[in-house]
Amino acid sequence: MAESVSNAVATRDQESKMDSFLEQYQPRFAEVLPAHVKPETFMRLATGAFRRNDKLLDAARSDPASLVNALSEAARKGLEPGTEQFYLVPRRIKGKQTVQGLEGYQGIVERMYRAGYVDSVVVQVVRENDEFVYDPGANDKPRHVVDWFSDRGPLKGVYAYANMRNGSVSNVVVLNKKQVMEAKAKSESSGSEYSPWNTFEESMWLKTAARRLEKWVPTSAEIRSAATQPAVVEATVLDHDEDDDNTLHYEEEDQ
Repeated sequence: MAESVSNAVATRDQESKMDSFLEQYQPRFAEVLPAHVKPETFMRLATGAFRRNDKLLDAARSDPASLVNALSEAARKGLEPGTEQFYLVPRRIKGKQTVQGLEGYQGIVERMYRAGYVDSVVVQVVRENDEFVYDPGANDKPRHVVDWFSDRGPLKGVYAYANMRNGSVSNVVVLNKKQVMEAKAKSESSGSEYSPWNTFEESMWLKTAARRLEKWVPTSAEIRSAATQPAVVEATVLDHDEDDDNTLHYEEEDQ
């Protein structure tokens, strides 16, 4: 019992020191945060992330600079750290614990909405037993039928598109399993226990498609008013580039 109490006290002390450490960086984060994100809210989410995860706290203590860099990236994009918009992931490089910031697919979609050009964004995985039909020459978007009450089977593919405010449909991104696995292979340590490819596999499939869609749909860290939005330029070329360098920018070198 005494040992448990001692460990709890030590953990709280570590958390308090990390809180103090991050407080000195709040002005730096505030400088790059979009106007709609309050610095106080951003800091509360950041500190809450490592309070919920002992491994993340240990990694932040081991390499505080990596935590600051990850949070700076989240701030620049106007995303909430430690959430599905922007993951804070503990990882180990050459025996040293460190922190990596990984933008989730929800963060990418959020930035699409903020730009103000889209009414809705669709990002979905396709499983073996789903019905999926998409003929680019005949359809402006895929037809995807799911039986939610039966076994859908293993992951087969993923797709993404946006319904634009002017009534058009964006370029449609469709990726099969081979293409997704090629994206996964670009993550040097996808075999790591910390890799989101192993802990959040479906989310990483969705992120791969959302990242490809980002080539065709405007994004913004800042919420923009209708008065500041220029005319939408529609993309007309289908994206089947398997070597897209924009895929998974924030994947682990070791989402």
